[in-house]
Order: sequence, then C-alpha cells, then structure tokens
Amino acid sequence: KENNINITNATIIDPNNFEKIDKYVNDLYELRKEKGMTLEHAKELLTENYRYFGTMMVKENDADGLVSGACHTTADTLKPALQIIKGAPGVKTVSAFFIMELQDKEFGENGIFIFSDCGMNANPNEEQLSEIAISSAKSFKELINPNGEPRVAMLSYSTKGSAHSELVTKVVNATNLVHEEAPNLLVDGEMQLDAAIIPEIAKAKAPKSNVAGKANILIFPDLDAGNIGYKLTERFGHALALGPLCQGLDKPINDLSRGCSAEDIVGVVAVTCVQAQSK
Repeated sequence: KENNINITNATIIDPNNFEKIDKYVNDLYELRKEKGMTLEHAKELLTENYRYFGTMMVKENDADGLVSGACHTTADTLKPALQIIKGAPGVKTVSAFFIMELQDKEFGENGIFIFSDCGMNANPNEEQLSEIAISSAKSFKELINPNGEPRVAMLSYSTKGSAHSELVTKVVNATNLVHEEAPNLLVDGEMQLDAAIIPEIAKAKAPKSNVAGKANILIFPDLDAGNIGYKLTERFGHALALGPLCQGLDKPINDLSRGCSAEDIVGVVAVTCVQAQSK
C-alpha cells in the first residue's frame, strides 16, 4: 500500500496454515532421518525457517524455483538446498557462479562473463575444479547464449608455466581433466586474468591458446580468488553481478548477496525462471 504496488494476484503462504504441512514434515523426516532428523525437528524447521519450507516447496513440485539471500547468509540459503534438493544425476560437485555484465562490451561475450566458483566451494580439488568448469560451460549455453561458444579460462597467477607451485599444478591438472571429460569444450589453463581476456597480452603469454584473449568463462582456483574477483569487478568496474547462482542442483535454487538491490533480485528471479524452464 505504501508504494502503491498491487500484489492481489500473488499467492502468499503461511507455513503454519499450509494444507500440505503434515506431508512436508513427514517427507523431510524421511529424507533426513538417517542424519538424525526427527518429526519434531522437521516441523520446527518447516514452520520457523522459511528457507527450508521454500526448498521443500521446490522439492514437492509446488514451486519451480527458490530465490533467497537478500536478508540471509549464503549458508542459510544453500544448506537446505544441498540437504533436500541435492545434485542433479551425474553431478558430483554443486557449485555457485555469477553472471557478470560489464559496461565495456569488448570483453567476454559482448561484455558478459560467467565467474565460477564465487560462492560455495572454498578450496576445490582438481576433480571438483574440472567439474565446476564443465558445469559453467553448460550454464553459459543455458543462460547466456545457446548458440554461442563457451570459452573457459582456468585462472591462476601463472600462465603456461611462468611459475611453478602446488597451486599452479592443481589448475593444470584440472584443465587436463576437463579435456578428458569434455574434449569438445574450448578450455585452457593455467592462465593469468590478463592473458585470458586481453588479445594483445594473450599473443605474448599464450600465443597457441584457443581461449586466451577471448575467454567468456573464468574459473577461479578457490573461493578467496572468486569472491574477491567478482566484488572487485562489480565495485571498481561498475559491473552488474547476478548471483551467486547455483549449478549442478537437481532443481533451481539461487542466492543473493545481502548487498543486493531490488534490480538484482528481479534479475536473479528471471534467471531462476529460465533454469526452471530448461528443466
């Protein structure tokens, strides 16, 4: 009323008066009883923690997706998702990514990048890093450009052997695993950020690469790098950051930064709708 917004067509549900609450309680109990869940705790979660209730709505096909995080931490949003929705068939590593839209359109896919993983896996191992890269390429086709070519840069502080350490070796090995699992995917690494996105630097640092200088997907080696990287791009580069979005889950559940704007919320809801349609 204060903002003259008409929500008469919206369905607003109070979990305490929801007609299916007993079924939800029993189903959550069955899902988690081996982890110590009781019927009493299941009812408490579903009537007091709306992230659990919303996630169960998605699980039970009473909702197509869930968006949360404007008022809650990432863990508050993703913990119910990982416990209830879990990974899609064949997916071992659920991860989080951002869609980054830059004002400068010469980079990435007309100014758009996927940054992964910037919100979930703190220190992915080689196999997890390779799975994050493959999932990110699928997200690119699903959300950015279904007719485009994902070009994946596996980021490091080294480009093609310019430095040597366990950190670099992890990225190199992850890149090799991607080549094995997805041989048709354009992916290269290890690679510094400037070599990944700037053609002139790519010619000097990685002249034989089919990704360097034109990457549109950036895979960060750990959560420190990913989280710092997306926030630097958003704040200093005045980029639009949508996410963290989830990839690899069986159904769409997406997070928001607590620093998000109303426009950010609308954007993530739109992405969630596209993910739901593709399912």
